[in-house]
Amino acid sequence: MLDSTGGSGERGSGGRVAAAVVYSPGMEFGHVHGDGDRFEQLLQQAGERVRTFLKELENAPAMTTADPENLRELFGTPPGEQPRPAQELLDLAFEAAGTGVETAGPRFFGYIPGGGVPTSAVGELIARTVNRYTDMADLAPGLVALEDGLVRWLASVFGLPAGAGGLLTTGGSQAMLSMVLAARERHLGEELGHGRIYLSDQAHHSVRKAARIAGFPARSIRPIPTVDGRRIDPAAAAEAIVEDRAQGLRPFLLVGTAGTTNAGVVDPLGELADLAAMHGLWFHVDGCYGGFFRLTTRGHHRLRGIERADSVSLDPHKSLFLPYGTGALLVRDQAALHAAHGEDDPGDYMQDLATGTLPDYAAMSTELTREHRGLRLWLPLHLHGLDTFRAALDEKLDLAAHAHEVLAAEPALYVPEPPELSTVVFRLRAGDDAANRAFLERINASQRAFLSSTRLDGTFTLRLCILSHRTHREHVDEALEIIRSALP
Repeated sequence: MLDSTGGSGERGSGGRVAAAVVYSPGMEFGHVHGDGDRFEQLLQQAGERVRTFLKELENAPAMTTADPENLRELFGTPPGEQPRPAQELLDLAFEAAGTGVETAGPRFFGYIPGGGVPTSAVGELIARTVNRYTDMADLAPGLVALEDGLVRWLASVFGLPAGAGGLLTTGGSQAMLSMVLAARERHLGEELGHGRIYLSDQAHHSVRKAARIAGFPARSIRPIPTVDGRRIDPAAAAEAIVEDRAQGLRPFLLVGTAGTTNAGVVDPLGELADLAAMHGLWFHVDGCYGGFFRLTTRGHHRLRGIERADSVSLDPHKSLFLPYGTGALLVRDQAALHAAHGEDDPGDYMQDLATGTLPDYAAMSTELTREHRGLRLWLPLHLHGLDTFRAALDEKLDLAAHAHEVLAAEPALYVPEPPELSTVVFRLRAGDDAANRAFLERINASQRAFLSSTRLDGTFTLRLCILSHRTHREHVDEALEIIRSALP
């Protein structure tokens, strides 16, 4: 604990009081407060580097490589006893950030891009500076009301009824865990052994991970085959549910996907909703990739049936272009979240906190301490307006259709199907897995486009996923030309 002079005030091994470091406004952050003129200078210096970074994104390489051991030596130095100059540290921070895949740039087509709207960072700066504790509404009612309003708006976007709600999370994986816990509590209570979860063999691995963390053994998860190698087969799911129930098992959770990571396809959500209702199962829709395409006319049509879900997981850091670490869980019945995460006896130290009409997020998730996540979403949505986001999403659908048309016209490529959302999959028409892997390596070696791969129909397949808000027609055309030039 710091004493009034800014020194530690702690006694050394010989019993003498160690010399206190006296704070002086002239020192480079020689006090833990870090406020005043020095902090303003730091903000200015950081702002200059951010502006430079954003200006250079247009022509930045899609990927840079570096030796991990050299990086450890450069950036892994432990903090010293004395302050270091801010300029030096900012230089190191941006140098460290400059290695690897340029996920913020317009040439990132791998995995599922998340470009990070920079205005969101301003909301995050405010949230981190005021540092309010928002897991208990009584301690920060204004910010909790802001986040609650966002969540209720999200629920309305996905057609959930009045009274539906949820919370913002670090991402889809955390949302998935809270969903599994809520479904478990609602349908199984503490008797997990015979519980059964149904999901496509194309479902995201976070579902299995969440189930394992929630206490379910591997045998509790029953993968359902797909009708076309892409979409879950509702008839096969129905057969599995009936068969398991006849064997004394307890089917309780059915998971559909609104945009698979592998190929960007949407499960038949309406049929899955019918099936879940018929058999009394919790119906969850993983909308982490494709969910926000519902803001568009085409996406609203392709995601029909999502409004019948018991819960929906979302990643605004994907199809709403926000920075990584921004997820959401929506639930039709918020009481299910409270039943799974609430605590009857939270401790005597909580007795001063009032319970009101605003949500206490600590009773709705696995987190007791969490950063405020509302401003990072609230500020860009209000600042830019929904039409701006809708237009950007429509552009991605158009760009994916364009990329498919160009690639499908190339005789050397096999392009299985038109994109349902913004992912185009393709591979060499004549070539084994090794040839396709080498094909991908040649594309990425250009450093002007970064693609990733998956396995579809048992075969190594390339993916071109178009979702960064900075990616436009010229960037896609450049990537297509690189793909053609990399053909064997």
